[in-house]
Amino acid sequence: MIGRLKAFFKQFWDFGPRQNFKLGLYGPPNSGKTTLANKICLDWLGQEMGTTSAIPHETREINVKDQITIKGKTGKELMFNLVDTPGIATKIDYEDFMKAGMSAGKAKKRAREATKGVIESIKWLDQVDTVLVVLDCTEDPYSQVNVTIIGNLAARNIPVLIVANKIDLKKASLRKVQSAFPQYEVFGISAKYGKNMDEFYEKLFELAAK
Repeated sequence: MIGRLKAFFKQFWDFGPRQNFKLGLYGPPNSGKTTLANKICLDWLGQEMGTTSAIPHETREINVKDQITIKGKTGKELMFNLVDTPGIATKIDYEDFMKAGMSAGKAKKRAREATKGVIESIKWLDQVDTVLVVLDCTEDPYSQVNVTIIGNLAARNIPVLIVANKIDLKKASLRKVQSAFPQYEVFGISAKYGKNMDEFYEKLFELAAK
C-alpha cells in the first residue's frame, strides 16, 4: 500500500533518494560481499569493514557500518547504513572445512557458526530497506541458493540491484546472470580491483530512489 501511494505521489513531487536507510549485502558464500563492503568503506571512510578468506563462511555474523555518505558526480550525497551478512547456503558440512585444512574441532565450530549466520541473514531481511545481491559471475547463477535469496526478496518487495562480481576473471559471464534474473537490473563490477565502482555508486542513488 505504501509503495503504491509513493508511486502515485511521485508523479507530482520528486521524493529524491532515501537517506540513512539500511543497505544489505546478500549472496552465497565467497561471492565477494565482504570484499565489496571493504571497498565501499575504504572509498568513503578510509577503513575496511571485515576480513576475507578463500575458505567459505569467513563472515559468520552480521556486520553493520553506520552512516556511510557517498557523493555522486553532480555533488549530491547519499547516506546509508551498510549491512554485510553471512553467506547464505542450503547445506553446511563441517567436512568441507576439514578439506580446507581445518582440524575437526575447528571445522565443526565453524559449521555451527556458519549455520547460525545463515539464520541471522534471513532474519535481517525484515530489517533492511534495500538489498545488493552479490553474485560471483563465474559461477552458475541458477543455483538453489540464488533462487532462494531472490524469492525471499521478491516476497518482501524490497528494492534490489544484482551485483555481478568478479568480472575481471576469464570465466565471468554477465549475460548468464542477466538471463537468470531478467526481472532485476544486473550491474557488473570487480570489487577486488575496483572496476566500474564509480558507475556502481551512481547506481546506488538510483536504487535509493525506488
